[in-house]
Amino acid sequence: MISTAIRVARVGSAAELTAAALMILGFPALMLAALVPSVPAFAALAAVTYLADHYLHRKGSYLINRLSKIRAGLSIRFLIRQLLLILLLARLSHADDLIFYGAVACFIAFYGLQAPHGALVTLIRNRRRMPVATRNIDLKSRIRIPDAPPRKLLHRSAEKMLHLDLCAMVGILVSAELDSSAAGFAGIGLTVALGVLYVLVLVPFVRGRKIPPRGDVVLAAVDDWLASYKPETALYFSGSKDSAYQVNMWLETMEQLDTRPLIILRERAILNSLAPTTVPVICVPGGVHLMNMDLSTVRVALYAANVGKNIHMLRVPTMKHVFIGHGDSDKLASVNPYSKVYDEVWTAGRAGRDRYAIADVGVRDDDIVEVGRPQLAPIQSWQGVPEDRIPTVLYAPTWEGWDGNPGNTSVVLAGENIVRKLVAADPPVRVLYKPHPFTGTVSKEAGAAHKRITALVEKAAAERGADSRFTGDGAAIAAAKAELARIEARLAELAAARGDRGDEAEATREGVVDVARHEEIARLRTEWNTAYWRSFPAHEHRVITGAEPRLYDCFNVSDAMVSDISSVVSDFIASGKPYAVTDSGELGHEEFRRQNTAVRAAVILSNDAAELGGLLDAVRDPSADPLMGARTELKRYLLGPDEPRSIDQFNAAVAGLALKSEARNVGQESRLGAANADPAETAELTNAVPGQRTASAGDPDGVNAG
Repeated sequence: MISTAIRVARVGSAAELTAAALMILGFPALMLAALVPSVPAFAALAAVTYLADHYLHRKGSYLINRLSKIRAGLSIRFLIRQLLLILLLARLSHADDLIFYGAVACFIAFYGLQAPHGALVTLIRNRRRMPVATRNIDLKSRIRIPDAPPRKLLHRSAEKMLHLDLCAMVGILVSAELDSSAAGFAGIGLTVALGVLYVLVLVPFVRGRKIPPRGDVVLAAVDDWLASYKPETALYFSGSKDSAYQVNMWLETMEQLDTRPLIILRERAILNSLAPTTVPVICVPGGVHLMNMDLSTVRVALYAANVGKNIHMLRVPTMKHVFIGHGDSDKLASVNPYSKVYDEVWTAGRAGRDRYAIADVGVRDDDIVEVGRPQLAPIQSWQGVPEDRIPTVLYAPTWEGWDGNPGNTSVVLAGENIVRKLVAADPPVRVLYKPHPFTGTVSKEAGAAHKRITALVEKAAAERGADSRFTGDGAAIAAAKAELARIEARLAELAAARGDRGDEAEATREGVVDVARHEEIARLRTEWNTAYWRSFPAHEHRVITGAEPRLYDCFNVSDAMVSDISSVVSDFIASGKPYAVTDSGELGHEEFRRQNTAVRAAVILSNDAAELGGLLDAVRDPSADPLMGARTELKRYLLGPDEPRSIDQFNAAVAGLALKSEARNVGQESRLGAANADPAETAELTNAVPGQRTASAGDPDGVNAG
């Protein structure tokens, strides 16, 4: 019942549900206490509503957001509590006393202060919002960006301002109980004085040297930096906060480019979710600002997603545009018809080329280049199960997707069957369960199945831990845990040294990466991963959620994997290890194999997971594995050859396309130069070949430009 109530209320825990119930029921009870009247009961109930409200705000509860939609927002809740205090005074026969009029005047004046306070906070935030935000770009030497206001002034500022009424509330209640107005007027004076002081403290931050330069000055500084840096290859990305992983997966590749890289983002939420990188980053929310930016030295633009805002870069003819995507799978997203707008489409291997040919969505075969998957370099090839441990099987299902297709994920129909058979396998295996982070966000059934699978794994882990047949090296495990603690402490120390950058402007000013710290963090994360796997017995089942350990780290400690149709399967194939894919949509083995390239070398599972034994046999005796040769062939087909290295193929593709872009630009300049003798022809060519600054305020999307 409690879990149902939590789901209906859309709160995160039983504590949140309790706080929500106390707050919602507290106000009717508060009114009853005012009508009785009872000062002690009113004071106790007021304290409950204050504390419950504060707790829900601190937790960022969904319920708080919903209350504002039904006209029961933060200010209304405080106002109701204050009106009920006035009602309490009236019921206590204080309606003719000065304290009654003082309370009324106090709350009117207090609410009068809310308007300038809210206006100042909004104005400060707006004036400190940069037209572009940057990372790893030195703007400090070009423009003056002042320090951000103290965080305590602006963080949850409305809540802090409203809570200043506590002084008046406590003072008036004391006066009502003691029948003396002194405490009440003291509280009233303190509330009004603190409110005025809060407003006055904010005033200096909206003028003079407390605010960043004007937008045009900032943009000019960015153009000045671009002119000195001369970026050659840009990774362009737009999307929701949840899609940040799509650009994060390309950061290491961008760091390894032979050309000067640049990352261009369109949403501030993506910038805030961007993983650490040494590559210069520019976040340009405004389409006009982007189209007026000097990107004349960029020769290749890379796109990780097909989104509408891509048009703001695609319109620039001086660079070549490439779709690189954010994964390799047989999903429809891998052959989006939108892809034909790019000069080239880069795929991992021959499979990507064939997908476009079969889909017939307008992408020409000549425009497809096979470059491998540079991100897969950390995945280690399989050398068989070490003699000192039992095999490890990774269950890494994808999520349910948006369309409700039962074939999207195995979690709902097959997940429990898979895990039951794995934890009961004889000879035994270890199970690692790493679900997709979106699991359960759309489907309640998927969320419930995930919880049941988690419970199965944890129960099996507990039973194995109590089984005398399974032992671990206690001293080594203790040492690994100590090493983990040391590494985590050092990582926390490095994070603290980085400091809290107060707002977007200050983060832009201080956003140049400390390369030594960046390299140390990367080294420590590698050491953390090694220590993590040694910090528990090699036979222990595990549920792995969160960003660490990463999926590829799970690949490297596993001997086989069970998954669904997704890029996870294509990536795992790089290891050469046995794998199984679940036909959750019940297409039948032959049809499932025909429709999905990545399962050609897989053990295909029905929803009852009856075929799982074939996967376990392949792990235990690789020499008798009937699919080993097929996996080797499929790996080359999906991901390209092992040599040259994928990053070398990628760099070669960038260099080749940059030459084409340069040849095109030189040709245009030659034609324009040849036309100088004929003014009419010059005008015609100039109009036919748009530059980067042709968008106008009336055409902010650049749809009609050029």
